Amino acid sequence: MGKEHAHIVPNGVMLEEVRRMIGEGCAVTIRVRGGSMRPFIKGGRDSVRLISPQSLRRHDIVLAKITEGYYVLHRIIKIADKQLTLMGDGNLETLEHCGEKDVIAKVEAIIKEGREVSPAAMRERLRVALWLLLKPLYRCLLSVRKRLGLV
Repeated sequence: MGKEHAHIVPNGVMLEEVRRMIGEGCAVTIRVRGGSMRPFIKGGRDSVRLISPQSLRRHDIVLAKITEGYYVLHRIIKIADKQLTLMGDGNLETLEHCGEKDVIAKVEAIIKEGREVSPAAMRERLRVALWLLLKPLYRCLLSVRKRLGLV
């Protein structure tokens, strides 16, 4: 058996390839980096399966190109006149803005330790709605989760 080698590819290069593959109708699975989508997606552990963004609605998780070389995997919190406002679940204040045309893909599944979770499932939608409702308490909730080792 040969050795497995990890290859680090710059985000811009990898995500342009993801864009190409999604455009060809493929589903693409990538490992998530960063912590902006905690508690629902943990960077370095979880992966997401991305599909073509045929339709977009509030609370969808999307991969979007915000500016040249800057991509985010964040949740849609507002749609107005084909303009999207995005925010990471773990972000306290930072918002990103882009057009619908800047969305490369939509998350079809979150893969946590081999188990798939659909962000469109009623249970997940209720968890997200509750999390967003508690947004004013983010800082305290994230602190408590961190102290308990849940983050």
